[in-house]
Amino acid sequence: MSEPQAAVPAIDAYARLVALLDAHGAAYSLIDHAPEGRTDLVSAMRGHAVADAAKCMVVMVKIGKKSTRFVLAVVPGDRKVDIAAIQRLKGGTFARFTDPAVAERLAQSVAGTILPFTFDDDLELVADPALAERPTLYFNAARLDRSIALKTADYLTIAKPRMERIAAAA
Repeated sequence: MSEPQAAVPAIDAYARLVALLDAHGAAYSLIDHAPEGRTDLVSAMRGHAVADAAKCMVVMVKIGKKSTRFVLAVVPGDRKVDIAAIQRLKGGTFARFTDPAVAERLAQSVAGTILPFTFDDDLELVADPALAERPTLYFNAARLDRSIALKTADYLTIAKPRMERIAAAA
């Protein structure tokens, strides 16, 4: 019996992202590198400070016993996501990082390649204001072997994230 094949995403997040950036005339460049999803290691490969990376994590927030919300948290690469801040922001009773399968389904890409954009109505995009201090943001482009360098102003205009303090010191 052969191994089950991994499900192919219904939507190619990489192609969708590039089409979105092109449609908005965004200033970006593609960077090919060895496959890597860890922020500190891929930042070195791309040749920029870790603080210039957009670290993206999916957080699940329980609101009472029956309601669950999901947040795509985007913070500078040299910081960590402050889960308690996201819980307070959403008025939740409990919050944690989502399990990888749920994160990958909502983000439409595999762990380590999650974009700082959301294409799912069930995933709210929240970014830390410290990102706006960086002229360019770097992130894996829904692929482990390719990244995007995107002007921060273009990111903020296109993605329109909710800006809240959700980063803590690493």
